[in-house]
Amino acid sequence: MNNTSVGLIRKQNFKTMMRVFTLPEYLKKRFGGQRLQIYISVLTLFICVFTKLSADIYAGTIFIQQTIGWNMYLGILVLLAITSIYTVSGGLKAVIYTDTLQAVIMVGGALILMVISFVQVGGMSKLYTDFPKAIPMFLVNGSDCGIPTDEAFHLLRRADSGDLPWPGNVFGITILGAWYFCSDQVLAQRSLAAKNMFHVKGGSILAAYLKILPLFTIVFPGMISRVLFTEEVACVDPDICMKVCQNAAGCTNIAYPKLVVELMPKGQMCRVLSHSKNVFIQRNFHKRNQN
Repeated sequence: MNNTSVGLIRKQNFKTMMRVFTLPEYLKKRFGGQRLQIYISVLTLFICVFTKLSADIYAGTIFIQQTIGWNMYLGILVLLAITSIYTVSGGLKAVIYTDTLQAVIMVGGALILMVISFVQVGGMSKLYTDFPKAIPMFLVNGSDCGIPTDEAFHLLRRADSGDLPWPGNVFGITILGAWYFCSDQVLAQRSLAAKNMFHVKGGSILAAYLKILPLFTIVFPGMISRVLFTEEVACVDPDICMKVCQNAAGCTNIAYPKLVVELMPKGQMCRVLSHSKNVFIQRNFHKRNQN
């Protein structure tokens, strides 16, 4: 959260003093030449295409698949087509206005879904006792796949833990977070487009506080989804998973969309889904134009 504020405020200072709008442009003016600028631009585009962009498209496709029932590849083509149109005709001013509206709707919708989810599962204490029991009926012999880990409710896990040990959580994520929040153009552009430093600082502080919400609005509801829809979300058998989500490797990725479709009131569900797809589109728009 501190990285968010520091990174965005630093970007705004760069703009004020040197009239720069991207990290590669700043590096060029700071150190001269074009080699470093080209290197950072190519590296950023490579990371965006093979990590962030692909993940955004996949996430948007899952929502389309769960709500409309389209084939995953058809959903990808539709998202890319809409993104291309948006890239040609859109602009930053329109994005900022729609982002503001979407933030209110999506945060409000996530809070509503969180309350409904906890009511359905019976509260936090019930989630704590039922989550370890959320085991699908069909398991793979000799494997613990599909069985919840004993450390599911621990943020700082053992150093020898197979997933997210505490040294990686404390040191590794800190380094990654510093890079991401201080250099990602999608985030920094919001600060670069601010009216003045007062807006930059206020927006950064608000964003830092909003960063607390995902634990309660996304992580816990995702765990609740496994409890409520164990046979679908936690499926292990490839044949069952193919029927549920068209993915033989597993269906954990549908946990949150499944919760939205099954529990969210229909009117609110439509608003959340439509704006979530717009967010994926806008993120793709900025990633293609950031350098």
